[in-house]
Amino acid sequence: MKSKLLILAVFSAFVLLTGSCGNKQGNDKLPSDVVDNPATADGREGDLATMSFETIEHDFGDIMQGEKVEYNFKFTNTGKGDLVITSHATSCGCTVPEYPKGAIAPGEGGVITVAFNSSGKTGRQNKTVTLSTNGQPRDVVLTIKATIIEP
Repeated sequence: MKSKLLILAVFSAFVLLTGSCGNKQGNDKLPSDVVDNPATADGREGDLATMSFETIEHDFGDIMQGEKVEYNFKFTNTGKGDLVITSHATSCGCTVPEYPKGAIAPGEGGVITVAFNSSGKTGRQNKTVTLSTNGQPRDVVLTIKATIIEP
């Protein structure tokens, strides 16, 4: 009797799990253009900020291990709305960005200072800083590179 109940329980669980995986009653997926476009939430498609950089990559060349270096990435808001940098992420704790915390009006600009600490690093290094904004595109990736020479 116990084995019949166990078989019934396993069969019921199987039916429930497989029945819920293939829901074909409708297309629950949002089109990618809606998800990737922050303007679709309020319909202001033409009022977006755009973060335009002089360059998004910098190579420090050869630096000595333990050296701390910085680079200033200059940008301009070339869009029609105020630009706000909402957050950042780095590929390594050795890379630290500083950026404007307030709104940047259209036509105005600023600087993203990226500091890199080469302590404990050797050889070729590629590090990134991802900035999230309210503009289009939503994320911008800045890259710094260096070759670390041991003393």
